[in-house]
Amino acid sequence: MKAKTVQLPDGTTVPAIGQGTWYMGERNSEFRSEVNALKQGLDAGMSLIDTAEIYADGGAERVVGEAIAGRRDDVFLVSKVYPHNAGGAKAIAACEQSLKRLQTDCIDLYLLHWRGSIALHDTVAAMEKLQQSGKIRRWGVSNLDTDDMQALWKIPGGEHCMTNQVLYHAAARGIEFDLLPWSEEHGVPVMAYCPLAQAGKLRHDVLTAPVMQNIAKERGVTSSQIALAWVIRSGHVIAIPKAVQPQHIKDNAAAMMLSLSDEEIAQIDAAFPAPNHKMPLDMV
Repeated sequence: MKAKTVQLPDGTTVPAIGQGTWYMGERNSEFRSEVNALKQGLDAGMSLIDTAEIYADGGAERVVGEAIAGRRDDVFLVSKVYPHNAGGAKAIAACEQSLKRLQTDCIDLYLLHWRGSIALHDTVAAMEKLQQSGKIRRWGVSNLDTDDMQALWKIPGGEHCMTNQVLYHAAARGIEFDLLPWSEEHGVPVMAYCPLAQAGKLRHDVLTAPVMQNIAKERGVTSSQIALAWVIRSGHVIAIPKAVQPQHIKDNAAAMMLSLSDEEIAQIDAAFPAPNHKMPLDMV
């Protein structure tokens, strides 16, 4: 079986599971192990790496820069800009600083991290300017709900958005009511952060849930692999789990080869029901 992929609106194909870097770059003592983890992930086929200027105040971008040195062409590089930097000269300066930390001259996909006080049309204009200058190849957004996406689509150029990165896992399915259907209708893949429901202090019982553990045991895989396979099941979602331990990295990459049966999906649905009404967008 081939590893699962997702196609962006411009036709670019990326792996269905990439690598997240939230909480990387915070301790010098862990720098080398984090660099090596990302390299191992690249070797395993997880060529999409997601980072942001906010992570460890640029520290995560420095880890990524070291990890991709000498193999930039093998990587689909994603980074994110602070809302207060997402317009005008600030956007240009922020992007240039990210490029320096990443040790590259171009970011493959540059995202607005969340919506702030800068108008969306100013962000779109800044993204287009960065594209025209060759500093970024594509742009997208993060943490935007359905009404935000609808507003973005009314702005000239707004429909060039390549993805919306949001929190999504089996215990956080709010986007399935309206945001995910809207995204599928408009051909905009969702990028799922915290797909294993483990982010900082916010931890859900997804991996320890009996349904995940039972399916994993029957399949001879881990519950994290089942959780990831569930997140990417539609072919429209990219998962970006963070991992540093070699076995976790290996497991994450292997999950791209795993397809759940209708019965297994139904079992997970029963344990973690889909929403039947609009819910606030989950964020951490």
